[in-house]
Amino acid sequence: MFEYKGKAFGYQCDIYGHVNNAVYPHFLEEARSFALDEIDMSISKLNKMGIQMFIKHYDIDFIKAVQFYENFVIKTSIIKFDRIKSKWSQKIYNDKDELCLDAEIEVVFAKNGKVCRISRDLEKYFKDHLM
Repeated sequence: MFEYKGKAFGYQCDIYGHVNNAVYPHFLEEARSFALDEIDMSISKLNKMGIQMFIKHYDIDFIKAVQFYENFVIKTSIIKFDRIKSKWSQKIYNDKDELCLDAEIEVVFAKNGKVCRISRDLEKYFKDHLM
């Protein structure tokens, strides 16, 4: 499991003083990118290998709003992985350790914009480092 820390700033909030729902996918993308960086498999490294990761499906439950200027933690893990796709679990917690958002994201691997199978070596690398 990987933890990414953030803070809700004014430009990310709506007139109610909490993070706008449209901003949460951005937070989740940052946290997934951070997790990939942590295992030395950054998006840019994957791009150099000709591999892309595209989001196929988001399932987001908004439970409690993250408030303006509140610190939060995103806990990210992979719950399913094969050579074509992966399923990520991401949960956002506020300063009080209250669950604010629960998401599952399905990601597919692609080459030249088309879904593909990654190599068995790359599959093993991901499984060894992310699961």
